Amino acid sequence: MPDRTVPPFRADHVGSLLRPPQVMEARDKFAAGSITAEQLREIEDEAIRDVVGMQEEVGLRSATDGEFRRASWHMDFIYQLGGIGKAPGNITVEFRNADGTIEFTPAALHVDARVHLDHTIFADDFRFLSQVTTSAVPKLTIPSPSMVHYRGGSALIDPRVYPDPEEFWADLVAAYGAEVRALGELGCRYLQFDDTSLAYLNDPRQREWIATQGGDAEHQHEIYIRHLNEVLANKPEGMAVTTHMCRGNFRSSWAAEGGYDFVAEALFNGLNVDGFFLEYDDERSGGFEPLRFVPRGKMVVLGLVTTKRGELEDRDTLKRRIEEASRYVPIDQICLSPQCGFSSTVEGNRLTMEQQVAKLRLIVETAQEIWG
Repeated sequence: MPDRTVPPFRADHVGSLLRPPQVMEARDKFAAGSITAEQLREIEDEAIRDVVGMQEEVGLRSATDGEFRRASWHMDFIYQLGGIGKAPGNITVEFRNADGTIEFTPAALHVDARVHLDHTIFADDFRFLSQVTTSAVPKLTIPSPSMVHYRGGSALIDPRVYPDPEEFWADLVAAYGAEVRALGELGCRYLQFDDTSLAYLNDPRQREWIATQGGDAEHQHEIYIRHLNEVLANKPEGMAVTTHMCRGNFRSSWAAEGGYDFVAEALFNGLNVDGFFLEYDDERSGGFEPLRFVPRGKMVVLGLVTTKRGELEDRDTLKRRIEEASRYVPIDQICLSPQCGFSSTVEGNRLTMEQQVAKLRLIVETAQEIWG
């Protein structure tokens, strides 16, 4: 069974990578006003050249810029959408780990004007990534439109701007559609929508929270799937689109739990993407049974290698778990990856650069042994 020649690849990864010390130091200096934006970008450029080289050296077929220019996997994109600004105060998201709980507190969002796209977000970043890749396909990751809505629901939308919520969704879909088309014109042929909401909604506690915000907890995932399909209705020819769905990834901690059972049928049968990156690195992920809903022609990228800990997985265990998954979806529709990025926010997870590289190399070597 040969390796794939189009994304997603048999050995793939989600996107973010640990920021090197020189990038972290440069960000601090820029925030303090001691270096310019141009100087910061030069330091980021050099670090991105190096990290793309690392991805190609370990044998990955896709390469990202590690999201080195972002502080957050999603907020850096969302704040650039026209009509969306920062509201006073912060959003508080509770994350959990073996030691207890920690809080992620990004600035709150507010929709105070009609949502629109006034420039192609991450255009310069993608151009640079395309220039420095040699053997890999440049991959861009952006948050799903669901992520604009999920954390605040209708409360984040000024009713004077959008008295009808469907008008908000229509404008948001139009803005995202314009972004996808513009990225296609830049040559992007591997685009990933990161959508934690579609995994979070498997957790009954998350659905309870949605209900307290005035949302339709039982059908919220169907609403999100419908609108993402509207975004992708006119995606560029030759662009592969995937979605990544994990249960939170902040400083080696998580926010939700539960298998994919609640969303599986609507998600796998209904979302018009080429592949699903799924978190399957521990017992919080549930079993592989929901994969029975994956139709022919769509790929499942199993996130069996954790980015939350540095210990290296056992190769035979990875093979056995892929064999278990193949009881529900044919093995020719399966790929292998980490469960999430290594650094969804600038802080990063609790492992070393060397451990990160070892995990990526393990993924490539395991995929080669299984699929050739």
